[in-house]
Amino acid sequence: MVEIVTDWRGLPDSLKGAAVAIGAFDGVHRGHQAVIAGAREAARSLGAPLGVVSFDPHPRRWFQPDAAPFRLMTPAQMARALQPLGVDRLYRLPFDADMAAMSDEAFARDVLASGLGIRHAAVGFDFTYGKGRTGSPEGLRRQGGSLGFTVTVCDRVDDPDGLKLSSSAVREAVHAGDMLRAAAILGRPFAIEGEVIHGDKRGRTIGVPTANVRLGDYMRPAYGVYAVRTRLPDGRTFDGVASLGLRPMFALDEPLLEVWLFDFDGDLYGQTVETRLIAFLRGEQTFDGLDALKAQIDADAVAARAALRLAPS
Repeated sequence: MVEIVTDWRGLPDSLKGAAVAIGAFDGVHRGHQAVIAGAREAARSLGAPLGVVSFDPHPRRWFQPDAAPFRLMTPAQMARALQPLGVDRLYRLPFDADMAAMSDEAFARDVLASGLGIRHAAVGFDFTYGKGRTGSPEGLRRQGGSLGFTVTVCDRVDDPDGLKLSSSAVREAVHAGDMLRAAAILGRPFAIEGEVIHGDKRGRTIGVPTANVRLGDYMRPAYGVYAVRTRLPDGRTFDGVASLGLRPMFALDEPLLEVWLFDFDGDLYGQTVETRLIAFLRGEQTFDGLDALKAQIDADAVAARAALRLAPS
């Protein structure tokens, strides 16, 4: 399991001394994984733990509190995505007024060198830090030289076919409902995790009970119907079909993910589930009554099963 550390102040020596990758890492996509690989190589060379330094909330949320939802993963999803990469520690540093006001020199000195006691930092080619984004990879390398840690800089990484590996590219793909492209950038399907809440239970009246999850601060995927796979807290995974959006026939105040799990019979209320959006099937529609809606749901289920048979398990 990845150990999660939620501050940089007052840490014991046992939580210091790592080789770390630094960045927002929202999505932990393949470009992020290349930066983490640089830190992993240094960790092996130094005999040090491998860490990732990220921030909570995302700096964009701090500086743009009214921005539309944009996150690609929850903290729990981030920790799980980092585990197969060999990461020992996730430093989820509070991005607060003090952090926002720090100069790049203060961040390197007080947070990285003194607070975390890092031995190495790996960053991306476009990494910036400090108030006004005055810090650069080369600046961090100079500061590290005087503060006792080394720095490697990961060049931009793209697919051989030119696929851009970035969080913004993931968002563009998810917004367009292009789940294959999103998965190619992420290295895994885009997934929404959240607590199952009570809905209006209308689905039960037509034989399709759904597990309903609020989207919260997740970016909004294309509204419509998806073929999905959902992981339950006990580790079991079920195929299904999901409606994501504002449900035109029965308007919602906020977008909702409503998942019909095939071959599942149980109570999930209050449990946290993760649903991978495997394939976009169609956009939102309005129907002439419940019978027409039920007929379309049945057709969506057939299409979802067909799509899922073609997708990796």
